[in-house]
Amino acid sequence: MEKTFFVENTEVNMRLDIFLTSKLENFSRSYIQRLIKNNNVIVQQKFAKVNYLTKLNDEIKIKIPQPQKLAITAENIPLDIVYEDDDLIIVNKPQQMVVHPAIGNFSGTLVNALLFHCKNLSGINGILRPGIVHRIDKNTSGIIVIAKNDNAHRFLAEQFANHSIEREYLAIVKGNLNENGTINKPIGRDIHERTKMSINALKGRSAITHYNIIENLKCYTLIKLKLETGRTHQIRVHMASINHPVLGDDVYGGSNKNFKLVGQVLHAKTLGFIHPTTKKYVKFEKEPPQYFLELIKKLRR
Repeated sequence: MEKTFFVENTEVNMRLDIFLTSKLENFSRSYIQRLIKNNNVIVQQKFAKVNYLTKLNDEIKIKIPQPQKLAITAENIPLDIVYEDDDLIIVNKPQQMVVHPAIGNFSGTLVNALLFHCKNLSGINGILRPGIVHRIDKNTSGIIVIAKNDNAHRFLAEQFANHSIEREYLAIVKGNLNENGTINKPIGRDIHERTKMSINALKGRSAITHYNIIENLKCYTLIKLKLETGRTHQIRVHMASINHPVLGDDVYGGSNKNFKLVGQVLHAKTLGFIHPTTKKYVKFEKEPPQYFLELIKKLRR
């Protein structure tokens, strides 16, 4: 599908991605940005950047590609389905499960399981990530929403982009916290280790995490966290930045061999958003897995 727009007086000096988002209401700004970066947008017969500022009478052409057909193998992997309807699926992802296939890891993922479970998934994110609107880390357990169609995907993606999704996590961190707090530090790719993220004041993106103490457990603290933003490894990086890394997080300083953990003790407990069809607010919750609860009991003793 291809569309052409001309810039009018009231639309001069708008960022290109904002201009196109205003014209294409069914597409999220993040999706429009991806189209621009992939050279699917031409301004005055030239490829333009996301932050291009519109000029009067600019001719802007945008090509919206057809969703790619899925080519990942469906696998009969059990799923803990919290909720499902014609638009979406809410899944409680276990620890050690990767969300979607990637190079060197094309099986055993949540996507492989979803393809076996249902016939239709949104194709906006391409072959490797059908239906995936957001992700949680491999060793983070908890609730994740998957879109069954493109309209639901766009509607949910817009809420994630606007930071209007309610997300609440539970974690056990090293050390005792004395008070509740908010961490407002930009996060970007680590300049020394590309597989890690870090606090990056120059090139990082805005990241805000709120945390509240639930219980002090001798040398550790059980906390509740709410995210305003959704940066990669946000909770793990933020808590490490205040010297309270998530217990079990070998990457960001939370390693502890005493409890034989397989990853960070972090659980996505709550997810709330406006439903794409009913337009009503819905909220889903799932308690932490058994190992998490047993660890709390052990630390209390």
